[in-house]
Amino acid sequence: MNEDDVRAAVVAERGEQADLLASLRPEQWDAPTLCDNWRVREVVAHTTMPFRTSLGRTLLELAKARGNFNRMADQCARRDAAKLSPEKLLASLRDNVAHPWAPPGGGVHGALSHDVIHGLDITVGAGLNRQVPPERVAMVLTGMRPKNIAFFGTDLAGVSLQATDLDWSHGTGTPLRGLAQDLLLVLCGRRLPPGRLEGEAAPRFSQ
Repeated sequence: MNEDDVRAAVVAERGEQADLLASLRPEQWDAPTLCDNWRVREVVAHTTMPFRTSLGRTLLELAKARGNFNRMADQCARRDAAKLSPEKLLASLRDNVAHPWAPPGGGVHGALSHDVIHGLDITVGAGLNRQVPPERVAMVLTGMRPKNIAFFGTDLAGVSLQATDLDWSHGTGTPLRGLAQDLLLVLCGRRLPPGRLEGEAAPRFSQ
């Protein structure tokens, strides 16, 4: 996978998300997402935190969270979502579409995965009409390794994920079919709204 192509996909994804967020009504910023107890504003606060926070500040926040990354992310997202208006959160994203941030050890592919997955948390969770280009989802899926999937702790034993819009599958067993972007969410431990997945295993991974 060409790194320049992945970087271009990061820029495109952030730009498209910014355009979508700019179209939201004020109340939609308070819509629930697929991230537990996070509204749209908390997710955007989380994805833009690296653009607004130095490494030193991030390490300080991690220490305050007693080394628990998930606790730190939750605390910071809630704090920033309460402090920053939707306009400022949107500007933070819009002004940083080409920002070189990448998660530690994840490289540019990790940055794309982070943006795509959390973008889907917003659009699928809030019922917004957006589909990530399949070729961009394919970049994320192609770059995922067993350790990435294991990170989310999703039990996929005996399930065969089969994309309906890409030549991609994962695992063996009871079929679970859907758009590649929805199966990506399954890999990441999200439970999807009814009707997005098909196959015998669909009820297991639906809300």
